[in-house]
Amino acid sequence: MKTEILGLRFDAMTMAQAQAAAEALIDAGAGGYIVTANPEILLAAREDPAYFGAIDAADLVLADGVGVLHAARILGKALPERVSGSDLVPRLLREMAAKGRSVFLYGAKPGVADRAAHVLEKEYPGLRMAGTENGYIRDETELWRALDREQPDLLLVALGAPKQELWMAANRGRTKALMIGVGGLLDVFSGDVPRAPEAWRRSGLEWLYRTIKQPQRIRRVLKLPQILVLAAKEHILHSGDKA
Repeated sequence: MKTEILGLRFDAMTMAQAQAAAEALIDAGAGGYIVTANPEILLAAREDPAYFGAIDAADLVLADGVGVLHAARILGKALPERVSGSDLVPRLLREMAAKGRSVFLYGAKPGVADRAAHVLEKEYPGLRMAGTENGYIRDETELWRALDREQPDLLLVALGAPKQELWMAANRGRTKALMIGVGGLLDVFSGDVPRAPEAWRRSGLEWLYRTIKQPQRIRRVLKLPQILVLAAKEHILHSGDKA
């Protein structure tokens, strides 16, 4: 079921439902891609029609960020829970490892994907590492040769928003791997950036923990009030229409 939040259509799913849907896409082996949309992505999509189209064309658009959930509540719409890429991807990798499936890591600074691959191979015995490539290459010829040769089941795209969503939309059909835009997740996997403790994540405060650890993220945090203001304005407008 799709739920429209400030113009963008989200799949109203729990984490378990999203995992099952993603696994079905991997099983199908027909490619496609998943977007985990936080407030920053939602706001950017509202300003850029091409970016909006790239997100709207995804097989799944999942609510990543408490700001999106709060906006949904203000609008009286149903989004059952936050489904972040940082929580969804490890669940998928665990199941893939049990089935001997493969993943390719594309993105982040040189060396990060290689370190992440080394960690993931230890963390998930049975997971096959199809290859890695950093996100700063200018020529993708070797990347596509590797993808065509290895035929991974899952392709994690860590180019950051909006580049990763636009890249996945532009390359849909070129690979049978399911693609997921994962932002800075490879930096977390590699150990370069610490993940918030579980208590912070359960409380919906991962964004605050990451801002404390990475103060440069403050500009992204400032998007939270903006999305709530927009949701409140839309709610008031629609309430007036019904009166």
